[in-house]
Amino acid sequence: MARQAHSFEAWSRVGQSAKDGDLHASQPRAAGRSSKRALDILLAITALILLSPLLLLVAMIVKFSDRGPIFYSHTRIGFGGAPFGCLKFRTMKTDASAQLAELLQNSPAARSEWETTRKLKDDPRITVVGDILRRSSIDELPQLFNVLRGEMSLVGPRPITAEELPRYGEHIWAYMAVRPGLTGHWQTSGRNDVSYEHRVSLDVHYLNNWSLGRDFIIIAKTIPALFSQRGSY
Repeated sequence: MARQAHSFEAWSRVGQSAKDGDLHASQPRAAGRSSKRALDILLAITALILLSPLLLLVAMIVKFSDRGPIFYSHTRIGFGGAPFGCLKFRTMKTDASAQLAELLQNSPAARSEWETTRKLKDDPRITVVGDILRRSSIDELPQLFNVLRGEMSLVGPRPITAEELPRYGEHIWAYMAVRPGLTGHWQTSGRNDVSYEHRVSLDVHYLNNWSLGRDFIIIAKTIPALFSQRGSY
């Protein structure tokens, strides 16, 4: 508990730097930032080249399964509080927004679950193809383009929506001091099964103990985490 308290205090100091407009000073040392960005670009390009046959195949399946759009861009909050379009393969039906509104209006249980986690375990909006993509996390592979554009990093906090900002409380400025990640401690620790409080503490720990070596460890842990499918929905 003492270590966790120390991490929260450290992250609060980072947050104060961000509030004062000195985001870059709150990040790891300059050489580390440059190395992390260079690694992001190199690995994202390599992954896109190696995975291009899979990406093309998935795009065709999504397109021809229900004739809807291939990609879905959802607004998330990134570095410095700047919004960006977080890319995914579309996993929901084309009228997903209308279905969600109707479900939340008619089901108190679903409304409570949504207000607590912003997720639904039994989400009727998800297509058959989409369910497979989500459980394997293949739907998130287009975020490699977000990494190339500098909107995300390979490793970092889970990208959140504007509606989720209040959940971070005083620590939200620290979240904004780094790029959100394609993977991170949340991905390797249970994903959607992790409570929001624990998710914040994981982000605190990551920022307070960042190193390139830790990024490599998280990337290595991501692969078995994907196969376990724990918390994937």
